[in-house]
Amino acid sequence: MTRRWGVGAPRVEAGGGRMIKTSLPSIDVILPFAYQRHSFFICFSFLFLMKLTIIGSGYVGLTTGACFAKVGHHVMCVDSNPKKIETLLAGQIPIYEPGLEEIVKQTVASGRLKFTTNTEEGVDFADIVFIAVPTPPNPDGSVDLRYIEKVARDIAAVIKSYKVIVDKSTVPVRTGQKVAETIRRYAPTIDFDVVSNPEFLREGSAVADLLDPDRIVIGANSPRAVALMQELYAPFVAPVLVTDINSAELIKHAANSFLALKISYINHLSAICDAAGADVEKVAEGMGMDKRIGRAFLNAGLGYGGSCFPKDLAAFTTISDQLGVPFNLLKEVHNINVAQLERFVKGIRDSLWVLQEKKLAVWGLSFKPHTDDVRSSVAVELIRLLVAEGAQVVATDPKGMDSFRVFEPDLAMKITLVDDPLEAVDGAEALIVATEWPEFSEVSLAEVKKRLIAPLVFDGRNLLDPATMKEMGFTYHCIGRNQIMHS
Repeated sequence: MTRRWGVGAPRVEAGGGRMIKTSLPSIDVILPFAYQRHSFFICFSFLFLMKLTIIGSGYVGLTTGACFAKVGHHVMCVDSNPKKIETLLAGQIPIYEPGLEEIVKQTVASGRLKFTTNTEEGVDFADIVFIAVPTPPNPDGSVDLRYIEKVARDIAAVIKSYKVIVDKSTVPVRTGQKVAETIRRYAPTIDFDVVSNPEFLREGSAVADLLDPDRIVIGANSPRAVALMQELYAPFVAPVLVTDINSAELIKHAANSFLALKISYINHLSAICDAAGADVEKVAEGMGMDKRIGRAFLNAGLGYGGSCFPKDLAAFTTISDQLGVPFNLLKEVHNINVAQLERFVKGIRDSLWVLQEKKLAVWGLSFKPHTDDVRSSVAVELIRLLVAEGAQVVATDPKGMDSFRVFEPDLAMKITLVDDPLEAVDGAEALIVATEWPEFSEVSLAEVKKRLIAPLVFDGRNLLDPATMKEMGFTYHCIGRNQIMHS
């Protein structure tokens, strides 16, 4: 059971099967913090500002650290990459995330956010030490935990007094046990606790997700650690679930896998809609009106991608196999995701016959709008498939082109990148919408039609309106809504 709580409000938590009711005292305002929530401004204040260290200053670590500093805690971000720390100290943000740069600059200026490459300095500084290093996939789909293990050893080498060590990275179940065993092996005389506190950040809205979270999950086996984590999260108003470490670790993989399942479900349904002459948008709307189902993540498209869903789905599938409980449903979720892109490319091929030497405009590189992240992007995989068939691809993206050059240097050399979406369609055989950036929906369709060799559009994200496209004389292919073009 959970209940929303904040400073001065009662908290009811679930822990070990028993109900625990606690409350924070009502106190005078010492540090005001306000943000808009459901049209109200809620001000927080708290008596004990905490010191915390985030080891790993990537997407999760930097965003988490900056937002904790925003609400008044003192934060030190540690990273082993000196160039990254130099960049951050210079006030430059290596990732694009709406609102993050302003928060980093504000909190650095206030002295509440600091950066260092020295792990010992970070551990000495903090009451709570977060581990937020990468957990990339191995070739077999399992999780590469070498960075987690390395940080655990690094902490053990310098820990001098009691600390709460928090796994923030997405890790397989039972990783917390391994972290505790590792630290205890190398620092047997030091008292500490390990906590699982999974992140639920959506790229493009991570700042809002941290400052106004759907829920806070605290997996711990120690009342002392739970109390400190509760104090840490006192400035936030959100449901809190206190549970054991293993359950907390499973929650993140289970949640992301379920969301991926919803995406694959609606994408497979889109193929049925095309075959039956139905509109997947209307079907999804009707389904979503059922409160048990909801409308979120029922948007048909090219499939899921990014740095989380593919990795987490593969990891959870492997974990289930290792536990002797194969999760065959998730294997089919992956298969549907792969088939969706193949079906889309087949549609392009069926229309253009041969792709060799044909110029194709692709709008979108990032795996979704409002982020520059191109890792495991379906848009990038689409381009890879088109290039493999000899197409001459001209691509654009509002934020993702620099990241594309960094993460896909070989592929970037084989295509043309332009800043202007209209420049991309100049003399192209077709336009392909691969990422649903709102900027793309604002481009003049009349100008697009004028610049294309033929008015042919493949919309992989259902960004454009079929009725409008039909009225303007486009040959328009979308996902699960093609009956509209033929009605």
